[in-house]
Amino acid sequence: MKARLVVFPIKGRNWCFSRSIDSATVASQSSNTPSTFKDLWKTVFSSSSSSPTDYGNSKRNNASDDSKVELVVDFVTSKMNRAWTNLEKAPQGTLKNKIHRLGLKLLSRVKPSEIFFKSIPKELKCVEITYPSSLNPRLVRRRLRHIAFRGSVIHTQYFYGSAILLPLTSVFMVLPLPNIPFFWILFRTYSHWRAAKGSEKLLHLVTNDSSCPNQHLEMMSESTASNSDKGSDDSVGPPWVFDPSKELDEVIHHDDAKGLSKCSIRKICEKFNLNTTDVIKYQDSMY
Repeated sequence: MKARLVVFPIKGRNWCFSRSIDSATVASQSSNTPSTFKDLWKTVFSSSSSSPTDYGNSKRNNASDDSKVELVVDFVTSKMNRAWTNLEKAPQGTLKNKIHRLGLKLLSRVKPSEIFFKSIPKELKCVEITYPSSLNPRLVRRRLRHIAFRGSVIHTQYFYGSAILLPLTSVFMVLPLPNIPFFWILFRTYSHWRAAKGSEKLLHLVTNDSSCPNQHLEMMSESTASNSDKGSDDSVGPPWVFDPSKELDEVIHHDDAKGLSKCSIRKICEKFNLNTTDVIKYQDSMY
């Protein structure tokens, strides 16, 4: 699995780190997630347990257990997304509509770096790093390693902190109103867990020194072509490749030293298929 990461300075020392939206990948992931609890139950408990004396089967069983945990998390996440969609469609002035507006205010405080880390799945094998051609690729890779390392530490700490608060907020379940604090802390726990795993995966990919730091996209294309000739779907190329963009460089240098304008940000987002709202957040976000 491959992904394109777009990296560029957005305002002073603030850099933007974002992943291009791949609609095909999102559709594939959503189609693999069970839609009902019955389907989830069948998927999780369909395979038989391995013998504890068989070391090879035990390792495969551990990997299978991890995938089942991921499947359960994806199932719960899908249910939460559907519930959020129902709140969004609620009529104006209703309790559901007020809860949705409150949720939007809370979500606006989430750092864009956290959203970026959550977009890095554990199945990722290679990242294509797109950056302005005027920047040194070593600097770009160093900045990626820096935020990935900080993200793995910070979000792991926040994950444990949020998990500790869950039992405390569950006390409000006795009230007749929706337990907003519990569901918000539950979401933050899940979000920090995803961000921690994503930052760890990104750090592993960009820290791998098995390839030359000046390697570019053309070498990856040659590696992919070679693999296709051999009839293999697995990529043996580097876990990270550089893709310097002159067009991205021109847009950045078109603005003044105060930073990119929202118009320029929208152009970049349209060109590289980025989430405009998340990218704009980087203007005032320090990580």
